[in-house]
Amino acid sequence: MAAAILKNADLGAANLAKAQLAAADLSGIFAARADLHLASLRGANLSGAKLAQCHLVRADLRGANLTDADLSGAELSGAKLDGTLLAK
Repeated sequence: MAAAILKNADLGAANLAKAQLAAADLSGIFAARADLHLASLRGANLSGAKLAQCHLVRADLRGANLTDADLSGAELSGAKLDGTLLAK
């Protein structure tokens, strides 16, 4: 199965709870206030993503690229962050 390509998509306030987006290209997305709790984002490219006030409780972000992502006010309690790239 090929990974999703949602580069620069507008997902603001979207309900993506439990979404399977492992290895997806989500670079530059606008997902402020989106619900991504329990989502699988393992190995996803979220570089430059706007994730302000995003609900990422217990999301799997292992190995994800969050370089230059805006996580201001995001809820990350219980999120899996092992191997996550936060800066270049």
